[in-house]
Amino acid sequence: MADKALEEGSQLTLDFKKLRKIASGQADVIPAVAQDAATGEVLILGYVNELALATALKERKATFWSTSRNELWIKGLTSGDFLELLEVRVNCEQNSILYRVRPAGQGACHTKGADGRSRSGCYYRRLRADGTLEQA
Repeated sequence: MADKALEEGSQLTLDFKKLRKIASGQADVIPAVAQDAATGEVLILGYVNELALATALKERKATFWSTSRNELWIKGLTSGDFLELLEVRVNCEQNSILYRVRPAGQGACHTKGADGRSRSGCYYRRLRADGTLEQA
């Protein structure tokens, strides 16, 4: 289970070693951002390999490669909070993609708000000038 203080707390604990961990792993992946096509809100940053991208295109659901579990992850398969894939965009250097999606559940984040519902996206905290976090 994830650390609640990390996911819900106000202490800034950025994982600056994340990309090194991914680069030293076995999966060949690129970053994939999921964005709500209607609102423009950035929901999730994940990673995709060729299988995840092919699955996303076939299933029309945002699909990622879990670098921590080393497995395919169709967003919403266990939570019901699917992200319907409307469009895939590729950046100029072809080293990242943007999923433009329509949320088809309560939210996109695996964490819950005070009301017990999934948060709309993972970027729900704002960094203060003193280095602490606050709910956005």
